[in-house]
Amino acid sequence: MNTPYPAPFFTPDPQAAAASRIVDFAQWAVEHRGVAVDSDYASVHHWSVTDLEGFWGAVWEYFDIEAATPYRRVLEDERMPGARWFSGATLNYAHHALRGLANDDVAIVALDETGSSYEVTGKRLRAQVASVAATLRDLGVGTGDRVVGYLPNTPHAIVAFLAAASLGAVWSVCGQDYAPKAAADRFAQLEPTVLIAADGYLFNGTAHDRREAALELAHSLPTLKATLLVDHVGLPWPSRNYPSLVIPWEDASTRTEQLACAPVPFDQPLWVVFSSGTTGLPKGIVHGHGGVLLEHLKTCGLHSDLGPGDRLLWYTTTHWMMWNLVVSTLLTGATTCTYDGSPAPLTRPDVLWQLASRHRVTVFGTSPQYLLGMAKFGIDPSVHDLSSIRVVGCTGSALPASAYPWVRDHVGGHVLLASISGGTDIVSGFAGSAPTTPVWAGELSAPHLGVALAAYDTEGFPVVDQVGELVVTRPMPSMPLSFWNDPDGARYHDAYFCAYPGVWRHGDWITHTAHGSVIVHGRSDSTLNRNGVRLGSADIHDVVERLPEITEALVIGAEEPDGGYWMPLFVVPAPGVALDDALRDRIRDAIRTGASPRHVPDEILQVPAIPHTRTGKKLEVPVKRLLQGAAVEQVVNPAAVDAPDLVDYYARLGAERRSRRTTA
Repeated sequence: MNTPYPAPFFTPDPQAAAASRIVDFAQWAVEHRGVAVDSDYASVHHWSVTDLEGFWGAVWEYFDIEAATPYRRVLEDERMPGARWFSGATLNYAHHALRGLANDDVAIVALDETGSSYEVTGKRLRAQVASVAATLRDLGVGTGDRVVGYLPNTPHAIVAFLAAASLGAVWSVCGQDYAPKAAADRFAQLEPTVLIAADGYLFNGTAHDRREAALELAHSLPTLKATLLVDHVGLPWPSRNYPSLVIPWEDASTRTEQLACAPVPFDQPLWVVFSSGTTGLPKGIVHGHGGVLLEHLKTCGLHSDLGPGDRLLWYTTTHWMMWNLVVSTLLTGATTCTYDGSPAPLTRPDVLWQLASRHRVTVFGTSPQYLLGMAKFGIDPSVHDLSSIRVVGCTGSALPASAYPWVRDHVGGHVLLASISGGTDIVSGFAGSAPTTPVWAGELSAPHLGVALAAYDTEGFPVVDQVGELVVTRPMPSMPLSFWNDPDGARYHDAYFCAYPGVWRHGDWITHTAHGSVIVHGRSDSTLNRNGVRLGSADIHDVVERLPEITEALVIGAEEPDGGYWMPLFVVPAPGVALDDALRDRIRDAIRTGASPRHVPDEILQVPAIPHTRTGKKLEVPVKRLLQGAAVEQVVNPAAVDAPDLVDYYARLGAERRSRRTTA
């Protein structure tokens, strides 16, 4: 007898699944809420998207949300955008992050690429947060004020964020591999009161000095009242003319203070995370205390099955949304691990696996490119004892089917490989896995709980087993409250709701399969998505087009069939200039210093011209799709292009590259 769908690559152990928190949640909902659900994932998911009030009310009660004032109703208005969740409730994210660990429990394990580590107990974390919060309060920081961080992924960033959140202030952070101008393009929009900056960060055997960069950034933020200086890599801070008061981190974080978390409305802004800035300045995406709290308890507690005694190590930078989930591990009572450095430094490329073994990590998170790189270079994680790992999470781009057997053979057959797709926009996942879901190689097991996901065709109808646009048809608590500096909501509406009114369009091509899984085919917009970090093409164009040798530039990021990611930069040299190796090196150096090392392209290619619409907009998405092999008539109407012959030119470029790869 033929099965209706292919056999799963991995099926959870029944005993382990039965002992998971998601099964306990389902059984609790039956007993305490009278919900008619089974413990299987499909049943719980159906309830979660057909009874939004019942499901999210159950999440609130199951995870014992402590509100200073109760909510009137779970969901007062379901319209998107503008859904109103838990109106009347006041609470604080920081309170919930700090309540779950006993004094001597380890809250954070700080790791770096040298293999060094230190631990921060719950008692010490609370004391540091209380001290930094008091310092911020003394500087006049209160509810709604902005505090920004120019910091690597260390405990300092977590402490600073929780301190700001405890006051009801709004947090935003950027990694130090971003140039000061790129950081200022984000932070200056917020008009911050306080900047917290580190002396540098580690990467690939080098301590990168960011003291001058921090000074330059501070001078770019005229609203600052103070800058807190963090000693991280041991570089002395010089006496310079800072534009505001300077406070050493040691002074700010070692005061003896009592922690008091201010109750704030459910939708009080918690943090601003930034889009990649594909066109113009990066967009500030605002999320609220309550929405993040519930969404991350669901994601970390139910999907990742995290709880007391667990440890999560997920490689991330502070400006990637995975950092926000790393912090939210604390909501579950589990220990989170920070990591400063390269994921695979040249001298010890398997250091993350070594650290996962040494510190008994239970959830290990990474990107497809990392796993593919491990396989390509013959690195075998199984030389370390990885028996504590039960989940390998993977996000940032689609994980190809070829990686699944490698993880089974080199990490462990007992491990759930959870490929996840989400976004900075909701600071969470749309689809992934859970302890009770089977896994099909190359596919995401199912939409996440509470996510009414579908694939829409161009007419706005849901399709199954066909490629369509990823949409969400009912609201989620962690959908943005707004975009920063978007008073009438027009930019927010246009970003997600103009294609299908009242329905969230995310910008990914997916297939929603008949057996319930989700296959992600890549971005349907022009955002670059390299190694799990979204990058803005505008950041690259801005730097390159300042060079006198370059007339115009276009960068694209193309997902490839083998799971790779190709990010070429096309440049039009100035008259009389030829693109040679020396100019390529200058372009790379300019991007590295003017944007970040992550923005440096894979190749730099000379082209005769860049195609535009008739109104002057670069054809980023059409060029990407032409290079991936889409037919011209599927991508663009040549009559709408300022130079129609360029459409065929880029189509030929794509065909020639695919031919070379096929014959290689």
